[in-house]
Amino acid sequence: MCLAVPGKIVEVLGDDPLLRAAKVSFAGVVKLISLTCTPEAKLGDYVLVHVGVAISTIDPKEAEETYRYLQAMGELDGLDVPPPVMSPP
Repeated sequence: MCLAVPGKIVEVLGDDPLLRAAKVSFAGVVKLISLTCTPEAKLGDYVLVHVGVAISTIDPKEAEETYRYLQAMGELDGLDVPPPVMSPP
């Protein structure tokens, strides 16, 4: 199954729309991600990432919900990643 995982942009690198990248935090695990498909993405935004590319921006509530779905489906099993800390319930 192909998945897109939510993450938060913690640093944006570059300003060329085709070459822009970001450091994205996935509940504390930070990866370098391409922003080519999401030119509107900015520092602090949540993005859905598939194979190293941010494919869309999403709001924090949607990011939290997506993470919970992935966890419930067992797609995060075996990963030592704490759940994201979002807004209080």
